[in-house]
Amino acid sequence: MYRDNTKTVKIGDRVIGGGNPVLIQSMTNTRTDDVEATVAQILRLEEAGCELVRCTVPTIQCAEAFREIKKRIHIPIIADIHFDYKMAVAAIKNGADKIRINPGNIGGEEKIAAVVKCAKEHNVPIRVGVNSGSLEKNLIEKYGGVSAEGLVESALDKAAMIERHDYDNLVISIKSSDVLMCIKAYELVAEKSHYPLHVGITEAGTVMSGNIKSSVGLGIILHEGIGDTIRVSLTGDPVEEIRSGKLILKTLGLRKGGIEVVSCPTCGRTRINLIELANEVEKMVQGYDLDIKVAVMGCAVNGPGEASEADFGVAGGDGEGLLFKKGKIIKKLPESELLEALKDELDKAVL
Repeated sequence: MYRDNTKTVKIGDRVIGGGNPVLIQSMTNTRTDDVEATVAQILRLEEAGCELVRCTVPTIQCAEAFREIKKRIHIPIIADIHFDYKMAVAAIKNGADKIRINPGNIGGEEKIAAVVKCAKEHNVPIRVGVNSGSLEKNLIEKYGGVSAEGLVESALDKAAMIERHDYDNLVISIKSSDVLMCIKAYELVAEKSHYPLHVGITEAGTVMSGNIKSSVGLGIILHEGIGDTIRVSLTGDPVEEIRSGKLILKTLGLRKGGIEVVSCPTCGRTRINLIELANEVEKMVQGYDLDIKVAVMGCAVNGPGEASEADFGVAGGDGEGLLFKKGKIIKKLPESELLEALKDELDKAVL
């Protein structure tokens, strides 16, 4: 497995690489210098299961906000830097647990040296990120267009810029909105580098299209043993990124815990508002730390029998439904009472 052999890197109080669990990351969409809004969003992300959070640092005020934000959150915070090396230095001095830069766009060896010097002094890892949308012209010409090979060469070249200053506390990320190109790039870089890899499909899209592209791309990459941290990039509330990331890891067997909800696709036999019920169940189970399966089925035919492997479940009837456990019916209830009855069983399971 590639991830078993990557270098270990410490980010705040978390460790990635070397076979450590894959961590889920997101990024705030608040103004970083709005401390109240940023802290509130990070706390929501934490509650959803976020393990690393990245915040943009376009101004010195944003860098200085890190100091106060860190006092009020419980997960490592990463500074996202574009162009200005002074922002990287300021973010580190104000408590960033990691920085994300593209060494090629912060302006020459002297500025890179200043960032690395500060990172060394504070033992802060550097994530070297490259993006298909900003691949260098010489690499586009060399490979006849934007390609996985060009992205990998660019990423390793950027890592070498840091290594020349005698620093290897690095993480590499390669982003593309082209899923197949992204997969190939990560396969190539995993063969050529021992650094931990942050994996994501950039500009993936809205909740629906972004989830599909991220699930396909991240699913394949992670299943091949590649990747140490992930982000599901979605246009919308970043909390949705965490929910999706947890489900991807759980589906691949890389994460345990949390209730898995399964539901049937409905058919002509359905006599219950299954879609609404399934959505309500999915929301309700978010607060439980139980490693179990809950089924929401549309009729008695697909109920206890077909979902007998579920730990708990409900099956609809005509205005009423069944509550069952391990395939055995517990009771018959009016439709309006099914959700509360299921919650009662989950509460008992916690005790």
